[in-house]
Amino acid sequence: MRYILVNKPYEVLTQFTDEQGRATLKDFVAIPNIYPVGRLDFDSEGLVLLTDDKQLQHRLSEPRFKVAKTYWVQVEGVPTEEALETLRRGVDIKSGFTSPAQARLLPHDTELWARSKPVRFRANIPTSWVEITISQGMNRQVRKMTAAVGFPTLRLVRVGIADLRVEGLDPGKWRELTDQEVQALKEDMAAQTAAAGTFKTPGKAETFWPGGIRPASAKPGQNSAGGYSRGGFGKAGDAKSAGADGRSAGTRGSGRNSSGGTFKAKPTGGKPASGNVKTPGKTGSKPGPKSAGRGAAKRK
Repeated sequence: MRYILVNKPYEVLTQFTDEQGRATLKDFVAIPNIYPVGRLDFDSEGLVLLTDDKQLQHRLSEPRFKVAKTYWVQVEGVPTEEALETLRRGVDIKSGFTSPAQARLLPHDTELWARSKPVRFRANIPTSWVEITISQGMNRQVRKMTAAVGFPTLRLVRVGIADLRVEGLDPGKWRELTDQEVQALKEDMAAQTAAAGTFKTPGKAETFWPGGIRPASAKPGQNSAGGYSRGGFGKAGDAKSAGADGRSAGTRGSGRNSSGGTFKAKPTGGKPASGNVKTPGKTGSKPGPKSAGRGAAKRK
């Protein structure tokens, strides 16, 4: 098994291929058959964990396992203690309320590597750095959190995943995890698995969607396990409800084979089994004379 920690640079996709020719992790990590755990936005920087250990990858991506991720966020303005407390309690980011987080203002002398493209900021408005630790993975969550309390994000760097730190790892560089780091990750996941309940590793035919959110590429009706619901409209069972002949209501000749109507077919021969069966006459013709019965024969 391979466990790789890479410092993703700014404007690099957290994947290994791109049809538009943008920079990907493949430009920095030339190791086949490893995949990122979770994701980091194109315009964000910092730590990404890569592995071919599918079980660990699934556990670290599963929302019910609270894997702490720490970010250093450069924001416009200087957040007040009230704003920081709001971040700690959780904020409404329209797509939902965030879980409680850790948030603190970093010292003024905090420095990081220079970004490949300088941050654009207004000269008359100061900037500051905030450290935020979350265990969720909502879309662009940290940016939405700081915007919700009035301090837009200018730069976002992931500096920690669980106990793994970015220190000593320059942008675009990577390193193997030590045996002790791998063991610590597995022990942490085992403890959270026991706390969360029974864990089932996805099979080959199943599809896992981080966060339970269906991607745009998934087919309609497909669930997070890669299967389809059995009930509802448009399913195979709906065709049967139209009748045995497959005709829908309102079509010409519909219902002729159903047994709920007043018309009954004339027996092919002999007397009818029960009741008087009336045979309909021709369309538009007048009723013919009554057939002679026994009474008529006696009068002759």
